[in-house]
Amino acid sequence: MGVNVFPAPSGGASYSSQPPASASSVLLDGQLVTSGSITTSVTGTGAPWLLYANGAGTTTITISGTPYTVTVGSTVGTSAYTGSQSVTVVANTFATSPAPTSFTASTLPSSSAWNGVTYGNGYYVAVAYGSTAGAYSTNGTTWTASTLPASNGWESIAYGNGYYVAVAFNTSSNAYSTNGTTWTASTMPSSSYWDAITYGNGYFVALIFNSTTGAYSTNGTTWTSLTMPSNASWSGVVYGNGYFVSIGYSSTAGAYYSFPPLPVAYGIYNGATVRA
Repeated sequence: MGVNVFPAPSGGASYSSQPPASASSVLLDGQLVTSGSITTSVTGTGAPWLLYANGAGTTTITISGTPYTVTVGSTVGTSAYTGSQSVTVVANTFATSPAPTSFTASTLPSSSAWNGVTYGNGYYVAVAYGSTAGAYSTNGTTWTASTLPASNGWESIAYGNGYYVAVAFNTSSNAYSTNGTTWTASTMPSSSYWDAITYGNGYFVALIFNSTTGAYSTNGTTWTSLTMPSNASWSGVVYGNGYFVSIGYSSTAGAYYSFPPLPVAYGIYNGATVRA
């Protein structure tokens, strides 16, 4: 996803993002490039502020100790502020929680070779190897059975862009679902040992065990082949912090793909109402 950055002001020190239609003046504009945050002061005129952000993910703009969450490309209205206020802009912030030191047992709907689980859109969804068995849960403790389209060696499952997508071992089939309960079969680029799948930055990425081939997709239904750096037993892949990272089974093989860093253009405007 690109970032909308508009011509820099005459001073050249910052970038101007798109002002809301209801803004009466620009109070602050800028762009996070090499740092994930910036702290500064902004002077209010007694009207609500309009906060805008467009970049790689959610941005938190904290004004005088009050945090406002601004999703990509959205405008958020604030309380009225008068005089100099401390402002901190943080891109892609994540809350921290206590470490998971212990787990509590729960029960799946059947005794199956459960092999993959993911979470998205309010549901945990699990698939089983060598079976049509699937399961979904809203809390991870109480599960309801579902049925996959074929008795395949379901190896891995991921959620993204409104889809749950599962890949299977030794087949050209995969399966996708928009709700985690009903499934539709689709086709991978080749009949191979599809062993791992993940989602990040707008793409599903699936890898083959013992191959230089993988595949990517934006929707989990239409796939394009990709090439890995070696013929390794690729058994796991994950996305985070701008990277897809994969590992190989019983080897020293690892691989990564890095997206170019996406800056965050942000703006704070003076205005009375949020743009419709």
